[in-house]
Amino acid sequence: MDLNLNNKIALITGASRGLGFATARALAIEGCQVAINSRDSNNLDVAMRKIAAQTESTVRSYQGDVSTPTMPKKIIDLVAKDYGGLDLLVTNLGGPPAGKFESFDDNTWQNAVELSFLSHVRLIRAALPYLHESDCPSVLTITSYSVKQPIPNLVLSNSIRAATVGLTKSLALELGSDGIRFNSILPAWTVTERVYELMEYRARTNQTDINEEINKQAQESPLGRLATPEEFAKAAVFILSPAASYITGVMLNVDGGMYKGIY
Repeated sequence: MDLNLNNKIALITGASRGLGFATARALAIEGCQVAINSRDSNNLDVAMRKIAAQTESTVRSYQGDVSTPTMPKKIIDLVAKDYGGLDLLVTNLGGPPAGKFESFDDNTWQNAVELSFLSHVRLIRAALPYLHESDCPSVLTITSYSVKQPIPNLVLSNSIRAATVGLTKSLALELGSDGIRFNSILPAWTVTERVYELMEYRARTNQTDINEEINKQAQESPLGRLATPEEFAKAAVFILSPAASYITGVMLNVDGGMYKGIY
């Protein structure tokens, strides 16, 4: 299937590793001109060089912490200036810390809101003028299957990512008449650095081994394993692409069946 992504301009935040990197690489393989963002300049440079070496697409990096209120617009404007526009936006952001409700104060909650919700808001708001000029505008927010099935010890993520799903659906309805599509992918446990960090927290809490915790989590999937970032990226690239032109307002589980609900 031709996804019609050749020379489309895509910005992926949080793209120095994990799901963001895999998505950026997959978009570049499909011929997109790719802009990647991360707050870690060293990891970002390594990611840019890897994508450039493995694909024939243009790739540029834009360092900055998008949880800082002014940074999303700065990055979006730079990308649009350098590439001459923007067609696809992937808002992929770090997750807040693990822990139980009583361990978090107001400041921790506010920081989590800035990182895991308002960063989506600010990136999308800054991108809209350029997306209105695109012939295939598409936005993908990356959230978590926890918005449907809360995960123990992740009360911050469970709560705040649900707001991003509400935002995504609302914008799909509000801006559909302008031809801009909004979707979200709800990944479950995937083999990324973030998941290893969470599994280390579980291992310390349960006084177990990280491999034991990973194996235990894998058994919650009918497939008996965690996902790979590449499996996530393939779904992301399709739903972003013009090949999915009649798909909007969808919250797509890419979870190996870990979510047990019907709807």
